[in-house]
Amino acid sequence: MFSAFWAVLAFVATLIFASGGSAKTPRFDLAFTAAGIAFIVILVVIAMLSMGHKPNDESLGKGSGINLSSGNSGHGGHPAQSKPDAGAPDAGPGDDIR
Repeated sequence: MFSAFWAVLAFVATLIFASGGSAKTPRFDLAFTAAGIAFIVILVVIAMLSMGHKPNDESLGKGSGINLSSGNSGHGGHPAQSKPDAGAPDAGPGDDIR
């Protein structure tokens, strides 16, 4: 129904503007072509959007929205990605790390 609306709109607009005025004969060939193209393009766009839709997991709608299990990082990051100790020596380019 949505694509049919845009097809009719494309038909009417092309029929009016492609004719070049009321004194000339209407261009039904261009109007039907524009309506067909608009109908198919809108159908393809709607199909692509519907194929790309994925419903959310049920567990995402539960909880308070606050990350209460952030571990040891203290600011919501993954515990394995926490900052290194400030007192630990950094390895330089010539240092042998074993």
